[in-house]
Amino acid sequence: MSQNKEENNELSSPTGGQGFIPIQYFTNYIDANIVLGRLEEDGIICWLKDENTVTIDPILSNAIGGIKLMVAENQVERARGILQGIQELQGELNRCPKCGSNNVQLISSPRKAINWLSSIVTFLMGSYAVAVDKTNHCFDCDHEFDPVIPPQELD
Repeated sequence: MSQNKEENNELSSPTGGQGFIPIQYFTNYIDANIVLGRLEEDGIICWLKDENTVTIDPILSNAIGGIKLMVAENQVERARGILQGIQELQGELNRCPKCGSNNVQLISSPRKAINWLSSIVTFLMGSYAVAVDKTNHCFDCDHEFDPVIPPQELD
């Protein structure tokens, strides 16, 4: 009976019973689905493990290791090459204008007064969410600058 079950799993698997390997980890489902779509566009067989758990209860993200991008074993190197190309492109787009470093990340800046105001309003009004301003922060020279592509246009 168990042998018959294994044969059925191999037949229904898109890789013919081949295993999957996690090649990247995410803390939110938006980034994970963007990368998943990009890989699928290039014919990579992949899926997201633990996406529903992290989406429903984000506090569990660290406990279970985040959302895992699972790729078919025979396509891992090709997928890693595509991901490296994406990271290089992001690095070029997000270069610090002051020092030229690409050690830059989009953050909500605590230095902006609107972010402090939104924190206070959110605390006083309970679960009412207020949008916060995002800015790029260079971790090499501590310079903050506006994103090349504003976050609203990325949606």
